[in-house]
Amino acid sequence: MHWPRAWVLVAAGLALASCNGKDASSAKPPLLVRAQAVKIEDYAASLALTGEIQARVQTDLAFRVSGRILERDADVGQHVSAGAVLAKIDPSEQHADLDAANAAVVAAEALTRQTSAAFERQQALMASGFATRSNFDQAQQALRTAQGSLDAAKAQAASAKEALSYTELRAERAGVVTARAVEVGQVAQAAQAAFTIAEDGPRDAVFSVYESMFFLRPASDVVRLSLVSDPSVVAAGRVREVAPSVDPRTGTVRVKVGVDDPPPQMSLGAPVAATGEVAPGQAVFLPWSAAASQDGALAVWVVDPATHKTSLRRVEAQAYEKERIVIDKGLKAGELVVTAGAQFLFPGATVSIAEAAP
Repeated sequence: MHWPRAWVLVAAGLALASCNGKDASSAKPPLLVRAQAVKIEDYAASLALTGEIQARVQTDLAFRVSGRILERDADVGQHVSAGAVLAKIDPSEQHADLDAANAAVVAAEALTRQTSAAFERQQALMASGFATRSNFDQAQQALRTAQGSLDAAKAQAASAKEALSYTELRAERAGVVTARAVEVGQVAQAAQAAFTIAEDGPRDAVFSVYESMFFLRPASDVVRLSLVSDPSVVAAGRVREVAPSVDPRTGTVRVKVGVDDPPPQMSLGAPVAATGEVAPGQAVFLPWSAAASQDGALAVWVVDPATHKTSLRRVEAQAYEKERIVIDKGLKAGELVVTAGAQFLFPGATVSIAEAAP
C-alpha cells in the first residue's frame, strides 16, 4: 500500500530537479569584452597628397584646312618658340585657289576701268546736254556693280592667301610639346588636334583628392609643396581651381594648386608632395576594432556602467587614420566604449569588462 505514494514522491523530486537544471542552464554568463573610457583630446590633422606639375595653359593646335602632311618639324618633349613651324601640309590646292582668286581680281579691275571710262563719257555728255538721264544712270550703275565685283574679288584673294598660310601649323606661344597626333603622309582634317603645347609661364600642381577631404577645414590657404625625388626643393602654392564634379573612374576630384615662383627643378611632369594642416579641434580617438555599423553608418557599442548592458550608438568620424578612428560627434567624456569583442554584442547584452582604460 505504500509503493504508490513512494513513486509519487520520486516523480516529484525528478520534476523539481529538472526545473532547477533548466533554470541554471538558461542563466547565460556575461560576455567578456574590453572597453575604453571616452577622453576628448586636442586634434590637428595634417593632409598629404601626391600630384604632378602641369602647365597652367595647355593648348591643342590643329590645321585650319585639310590636306596631306608633307613635313613634321616638332616632336613630343621639344621646346618650341612662338611662331615656330610645327608641320606643313600639301599647299597645291591652296595655291590653285589663290591663283584663281588673283585672276578674278585682274578681271574685275579691267571691268572696273572699262565701266569707269564709260561713266566719265556719259557724265561729260550729260553736262553738255548730249546724253539722256537714262544712259547716265545705266553707266553709273554698271560702274558701281564693277566696283562691287572688284571688292569681292579682292576679299576672295585675301581669303585664299590666308588659307595658303594655314598649310603651315605654327606655335602661337612658346612652350613644350606634350602630345602629337599626326605623322608625315597622313591626311589631316581641319580642326583635328595635331599637337598639344604646354605653354611657358605659370605652373600648377595637380592632385586627385577624395571628396571626404573637402569636409575638413584647413588651417591656412597656403599649401606646402616639395619635390618627391628631392624633398629639399620646396615651393608654396594656393588652391586655384577645384573640379565641379567627381571623376567617375577614380572617384576623386581634381584640384589645381597654383605654384608661386616654382624652382627650376619642378619641371613639367615632376611628381610633387603637398602637405597642409587642418584647423585644430577636439576629438575622441578609438581603435579600428571599436567600429560597428548601424543602418550603414558608423556606430560604436556603449556600455552602461550601472547595468553593464550595451547599446549601439551612431557616431561621426572626422578622419580614418592608420590604426585609429577620429570621432568628433556622438560621444561624451567618461562614457565606456567597447574596443574588443564588439562582433558578439547585441542591444541589451550584459558584458563583463576585462580591461577599461582610464
